Amino acid sequence: MNRRTKTAALGLGAALLVTAGATGATGAAASTSASASGERQREAAALTGRAKLYRSAGDDITFSFDAHLAAKDNDDPLKATGTFEWSHYAGGDGAWAKAEVDCLLTGGKVAVVSGVVTDSDLPGAKGKRVGITVHDTGRQDRLGYSWASVGNPVETKDLPKCVGSAPFEKVKKGTGDFTVVPWNPKF
Repeated sequence: MNRRTKTAALGLGAALLVTAGATGATGAAASTSASASGERQREAAALTGRAKLYRSAGDDITFSFDAHLAAKDNDDPLKATGTFEWSHYAGGDGAWAKAEVDCLLTGGKVAVVSGVVTDSDLPGAKGKRVGITVHDTGRQDRLGYSWASVGNPVETKDLPKCVGSAPFEKVKKGTGDFTVVPWNPKF
């Protein structure tokens, strides 16, 4: 078993399954919100959508995001809200987890979101912070996760907010619909 396969096997509960109902708005609807005067106002940043990862061994790995930074919070990505979920199953074994967003940073078509696991069937995952990076290429998106080097979220120690890995995993063709709304901080 090579390192990548071992990492995948160890992270069976670490890969996210986000249900379509949990993801809420996507696309243009996710990038605007109503202001007090009724005008549509662009969100400061967002990451929405779901996809399956490609694995030649046939693993069923799904990630889903519904993360938003309101326009009024443009100066503080730690005020992002929402959830993300994932699942990873192979050969009938695996697990799922759901995390509450605690930071969202986006730049161009790349987003880094972090959050604390609030629900999971992976023993020891609840209360752990995880981070995920998404590259929204428009054709075949890519994704990376903070536990890539340690095997699963349970092994991650003291991860800071808004930290993920390079988006090294390929999304399975025809399954990705990630949308990244780029952050435009005022410096």
